[in-house]
Amino acid sequence: MTKTTKARGRSPAPGAKTARGLATQAALVRGARQVFERDGFIDARIADITEAAGTALGSFYTYFQSKEEIFNAVVDALGEEGLNLPSLGYLADPETDVAASISAHHRAYLEAYQRNARLMSVVEQVTNVSDSFRRRRTRRAQSTVKAGRDAIVRLQATGRADPSLDPVATVRGLSSMVSRTAYITFVLEEEGPEAIDELVATLTRLWVSALKLGPR
Repeated sequence: MTKTTKARGRSPAPGAKTARGLATQAALVRGARQVFERDGFIDARIADITEAAGTALGSFYTYFQSKEEIFNAVVDALGEEGLNLPSLGYLADPETDVAASISAHHRAYLEAYQRNARLMSVVEQVTNVSDSFRRRRTRRAQSTVKAGRDAIVRLQATGRADPSLDPVATVRGLSSMVSRTAYITFVLEEEGPEAIDELVATLTRLWVSALKLGPR
């Protein structure tokens, strides 16, 4: 795939939304995940995806136009695992125990990331070779950035966070700290779930210190 590859939209093929069609589509997404995790994106072949899914090669094009399109579907399923950019939006509640909420959200994110570490390594690979995927990933992060910015503004307005911090830069920096730490720990270093407790404690302490959080 070149840096300028773009998936073009199209209408669903006849039968794609029947119960049988939906089952086949889901099988293809599961098969694609297996192949991407095993081979990476660049070396993955559509023939291998259909073999893993137990479907005919030609059936792939009933549901997906390209390898990138089915990769997008695999990544969309990750949203259910909480693998969007770590958010700060939950901090907007004035009654929130901020440190406890930060700790709980870090744990949920890191546990999901560790479970999906192989696929997350492929997400980073595709981000670096596909402009269209990078733009798509960036667009998906915007609502998270906005929610985090609004939360920090509210914390600053109520005297609970450092008023000198730029809200957008703070969201990007703190969120990236968590996601990059997860990548290094679970993808590059290949550590297991035993690393999570220490990461949660350390990242929570760094966030609280960076925000200069005051009492409720």
